[in-house]
Amino acid sequence: MLGIMQDWPLTVNKILEHANRINPTREIITRRVEGNIVRTTYADLFKQSKQVSNALVDGGIKLGDRVATLGWNSERHMASWYGAMGIGAVLHTINPRLHPEQIAWIANHAEDKVLIFDKTFLPIVEAIKDHLQTVETFVIYADADTMPENNLGAVPFDIWIDGRSTNVRWGDFPEDTACGLCYTSGTTGDPKGVLYSHRSNVLHTMITMQRDAIGMGANDSVLPVVPMFHANAWGLALSCPAVGSNMVMPGAQMDGASIYELLDTEKVTITAAVPTVWLMLLNHLQENDLKLPHLEKVIIGGSAVPERILRAFEEDYEVDVVHAWGMTETSPLGTLGTLPPHMMDADIDTRMEQKLKQGRPPFGVELKIVNDEGEDLPNDGETSGRLVVRGAAIAAGYFKGVGGNVLDDNGFFDTGDVANIDEYGTMTITDRAKDVIKSGGEWISSIDIENIAVGHPKVANAAAIGIYHPKWDERPLLVVQPAPGETPSKEDVLAQLEGKIAKWWTPDDVVFVDEIPLGATGKINKLALRNQFKDYKLPTA
Repeated sequence: MLGIMQDWPLTVNKILEHANRINPTREIITRRVEGNIVRTTYADLFKQSKQVSNALVDGGIKLGDRVATLGWNSERHMASWYGAMGIGAVLHTINPRLHPEQIAWIANHAEDKVLIFDKTFLPIVEAIKDHLQTVETFVIYADADTMPENNLGAVPFDIWIDGRSTNVRWGDFPEDTACGLCYTSGTTGDPKGVLYSHRSNVLHTMITMQRDAIGMGANDSVLPVVPMFHANAWGLALSCPAVGSNMVMPGAQMDGASIYELLDTEKVTITAAVPTVWLMLLNHLQENDLKLPHLEKVIIGGSAVPERILRAFEEDYEVDVVHAWGMTETSPLGTLGTLPPHMMDADIDTRMEQKLKQGRPPFGVELKIVNDEGEDLPNDGETSGRLVVRGAAIAAGYFKGVGGNVLDDNGFFDTGDVANIDEYGTMTITDRAKDVIKSGGEWISSIDIENIAVGHPKVANAAAIGIYHPKWDERPLLVVQPAPGETPSKEDVLAQLEGKIAKWWTPDDVVFVDEIPLGATGKINKLALRNQFKDYKLPTA
């Protein structure tokens, strides 16, 4: 027997249609790449998105064709999203921080037919244009007055959509139709494409709206510092219109002063970014004796949150910090560090310890840890194993079948992370499987070492990697990037670790570098560090 309910396909266009009906006057505030602030509404976005749809249809784009963007967070970029997705095309966000050769490779692998981009990326596109095998149309986010000269035959976005009809059919396809395409950063090989469906994107939107997830509402003003090319801005480009939150789009300016200006002038209540952005903001606040009277919640993800950032925002600025974990393959939210009920009245140190963990999965996400044989491990908060995940918005494979079958017999996806899970479902990442340091047959958590080292005021960033050792197989080397104007010693850094980790975890040496290499998504590039120090000899060896 089946239920007797309406068939209402979960397609992304319904999100913007709802915003247009229910919250048409709520605003999208964008800092353009030229620096000026532009204010539009969800009603404006709805109209522009429909015009994008007609521009694409007139250009021959059909169901399933890929439309690529290289863009900062803006209302124009969002119009490109909904305009492409609405007609059943696949919106392919490309990370401009990747190497140009990788960008060309990704565009060719995706077989993109249209490339829409911000003019700051014009040099990249012009440099790779002869390598783009399938792109037929180039569009630049600009109007007639701000359009740069180019050798692409590109058209300005505003002229491209100007005067076009808003009469176009949206969503006339099944909910499992492909909707968005986002490639992994490819630090260990060619990038792999994660192909979201309309259904998965709508369900992920509902996941983000849970109170113990991001939990935004119509009265909120949300600043997605996390870029739209980084796993759908963690879903905010979909969930904010779904609830009617104001959106504050930072464009290309993500320094501490620029972010603070938007937080203050637009009375932002919720914001999301990687730890490096919050460190820049924190420095700006402290240097200028500023406060955050409107901000209520900060979502931090992408890498572990240093305790000093967490404590500063919570204790000095009374902002709730929520650590989030996820990946491109999880759409991306996997866990969030909102406090479980039994922790709500705990003392500050206990709450801080809990918030430094990666958190609990919202409804729609299932996690567990397994050993190398795939056997379930206990949720005791101590036993570490491979973290596997399944759920409503979790990838079942990669675009064009790259990598083959990625699910186990029970439908779980191996995240590549090593973690433990406690009895309350709180998950803690202890390492990446490929980054774990195995010394004398035992695992050492590079993440724990790094987080403690970064807590030293003279340390800007730190990375622990395994170096060959004739007796122990591997021993940790700690690579440190000093804070500006500081010259920490090896003894300073090791003293910071003393008593906070097992003695045998203590790095055998500390080296100082001008800059620790970061990948395209802002995470430490361990592969580059291992290559840099592959011939390094530890003093204990």
